[in-house]
Amino acid sequence: MAPEHTDITGPDLARGLGIADLPDGRKLVGYCGDARVLLVRRGAEIFAVDAHCTHYNGPLVDGLVAGDTIRCPWHHACFDLRTGEALRAPAFRPLACWRVEQRDGKIFVVGKRKRAEPSSSDGSVEAMPEKIVIVGGGAAGFAAAERLRREQYHGSIVMLSDDEAPPVDRPNLSKDYLSGKAPEDWVPLRGESYYSKNQIDLRLGTQVVRIDPRTSEVALAGGGSIPYDRLLLATGAEPVRLTIPGADQPHVHMLRSLADCRAIIERATTARRVVVLGASFIGLEVAAALRSRGIEVHVVAPDKQPLGRVLGPQMGDFIRTVHEKNGVVFHLEEIASSINGSDVKLRDGDTLAADFVVAGIGVRPRTRLAETAGLATDRGVVVNSFMETSVPGIFAAGDIARWPDPHSGDNIRVEHWVVAERQGQIAALNMLGKGEKFTAVPFFWSQHYDVRINYVGHAERWDEIVVEGDVAAADCLLRFKFDGRVLAAASISRDIENLMIEVAMEHEMAAS
Repeated sequence: MAPEHTDITGPDLARGLGIADLPDGRKLVGYCGDARVLLVRRGAEIFAVDAHCTHYNGPLVDGLVAGDTIRCPWHHACFDLRTGEALRAPAFRPLACWRVEQRDGKIFVVGKRKRAEPSSSDGSVEAMPEKIVIVGGGAAGFAAAERLRREQYHGSIVMLSDDEAPPVDRPNLSKDYLSGKAPEDWVPLRGESYYSKNQIDLRLGTQVVRIDPRTSEVALAGGGSIPYDRLLLATGAEPVRLTIPGADQPHVHMLRSLADCRAIIERATTARRVVVLGASFIGLEVAAALRSRGIEVHVVAPDKQPLGRVLGPQMGDFIRTVHEKNGVVFHLEEIASSINGSDVKLRDGDTLAADFVVAGIGVRPRTRLAETAGLATDRGVVVNSFMETSVPGIFAAGDIARWPDPHSGDNIRVEHWVVAERQGQIAALNMLGKGEKFTAVPFFWSQHYDVRINYVGHAERWDEIVVEGDVAAADCLLRFKFDGRVLAAASISRDIENLMIEVAMEHEMAAS
């Protein structure tokens, strides 16, 4: 998350701007009163909206206009230029829109437009469910509940979460909040009053033990059940647990929940040295966050290169260099064999001292409920293009969902925050009978100190990596290709190119 922008720069749009100063297809930031406003010209039409994304306040002037939408350069949120509506996660709040007048060869922004009241859902009245149950309180579950209410669904929504905290912005747990750069009030996706205000029955610390598709009921631990007309499984993934001797000691941590993050922060206040097991995105983001707190960090991982399996050798070498320049010590092609108090013993016999340990050795989808309910599974819960499982009326979204990806042609499952949110939104629409296919191109971002990596698409394999720019200079775009097709792209400092690849992939899917 970033601080709000309050500086007033650029032209005073209330006093007018020459039409010639905003050529067709261009963007410009000015101000109206004390608000920063983005002007976008498309032919004879001129749009005026908030200048910053409602997700993390990314500068939309650096984003991409595609049709009547604008996309944020940071995390690919998408907004409707006509209405300001947040069309795609990770943004949920709309942009404010301003009225624009053209006279005497000038453009005038003459005041903020009042938001139109959203219309009621246009799903079939006969098929409209009365009771929707969401199992899971993460990205997909929250996004589904939020979208249901935004679609003016007036039926019952019960969200069952085995977490003790309301839905949180999980990427912040390994980034700014863990590093101490963000306060805790940035972490919840919404304040607690949001759920009661929107009549979302959020039940925390609630474990679902069984789903019965025959009776359309969800059974809870301790007894009791909840009926549903439509059900969304959004149980997410859980960390792979260490099984080595000493892994159950209280100073050995994992990072998935807000409680996990709080426990690590508490350890970090007095610790001098930490060992991170695993060079995954989470492991390396934890390493960066703890280095920013002045803690000595050692990373132990079996990989030859950090993240090389996902991002290739060039980017892997660069990421290692970035971390080493910031003081991280790597022990690669190595694993921990035991943890004895403050000693972490490695397979080769070496011992590392650690005040605490953080294990980031991967996650696995939580599919037990789906399996026992008889839903089709294949290293995840199998869904169709509408996010519906093999049992009609039961949907799945997020880290557990394996769906037919129209770009790669494969059935894929990914563990990306933005993908989970977007799938939750599509599942919500289809629980209301909208018939919307999930066609979004997968996207994620990762932060390592002042280096942000944006990745769009999905490449489980490739036979060529085309590098544009200079990886070592943190100014590059890498295209991952297989049989001549671009399956994915990773970039640093090339946000607009990354967005353009996303749009090109979407167009390719639409044409196929």
